[in-house]
This record gives sequence, structure tokens and C-alpha cells, in this order.
Amino acid sequence: MSWKKWSRALLAGGRRRAPSRQTEGGNKVEQHQEYVIQTDVAFGGLDVFDIHKLVEACPHPWFNQTLCQVNDAVVRLGIFEGTFHFHKHDLEDELFYVVAGHLRIDLEDRTVDLLPGQGMLVPHGVVHRPSAESRTVVLMVEAATVTAVGDEEH
Repeated sequence: MSWKKWSRALLAGGRRRAPSRQTEGGNKVEQHQEYVIQTDVAFGGLDVFDIHKLVEACPHPWFNQTLCQVNDAVVRLGIFEGTFHFHKHDLEDELFYVVAGHLRIDLEDRTVDLLPGQGMLVPHGVVHRPSAESRTVVLMVEAATVTAVGDEEH
């Protein structure tokens, strides 16, 4: 995908809202985090891409773009600011690697803080919630079959 085409796709990206959650009383509480998830593969074999330019061009506070496919896995660029919802992936593991910023991953029993150069593998079936207080750039490696919003809301 050319840089111009990628930039147009970035700006036109499908906005979504985090799903609503149910409280114990059965009342729905709406999550207000808007996010853009692009599952199309942006770059093919031998294409050169520049993470810094991609980040600079992104106007969205929460953005996820599939950069490329490597065999049965994909590499995704995440630009995070705010809090995602708790979710899990039933069949696929998910690797988070922080390029810039500070990523917090809430798990059921603890919270993990990741800084640039640090990463963590979240095994399949583990409920997690990524968040970032300020703009954070992350690379994610996961099976091409993974659903970015998770298999089930928690």
C-alpha cells in the first residue's frame, strides 16, 4: 500500500466505540473510548514502512492498524491514549511490545507496566485491558485470526 493510500485509509478509518458493559444491577454503562481498528494489511512483502511517520500522521487517540502479515501471524501498530475494555482472546496469544510511551495492562489479579523496549505475551484465555495515560506506541504480534476487540466482553 502506498503512503498516500495508507494516509487516506488512516483518516477515513472506521470509528467504533468500546462496547457497553453491564453493572451488577443489570444497568448498562456506556464506555466512551472511541477507537479505530483497521484489519486490512497495509504493507506487503518488501514494502518499507516508517513507524514514526505513521504515528505522526495518526489523528486518533486509539488506533490499531495491521501493518503486515508474517506467515500465519500479523504485526499490528497500536497508538493508544485512554483505556480499552476488558477482553480476552480464546484461541490466540497476543504479544505487546512498547515502542514509545507507557503501556499499562490490567489483568484479573495484577497490573503490569511496560516502558519502551519492554514487552509481554498475554496467553490466550487471559482477560486483559490495555491502557495508556498519554500517547503510547505499541507493536502487537498475534495470529491473523485474532479479533482485536476480543472474543468476549468482561
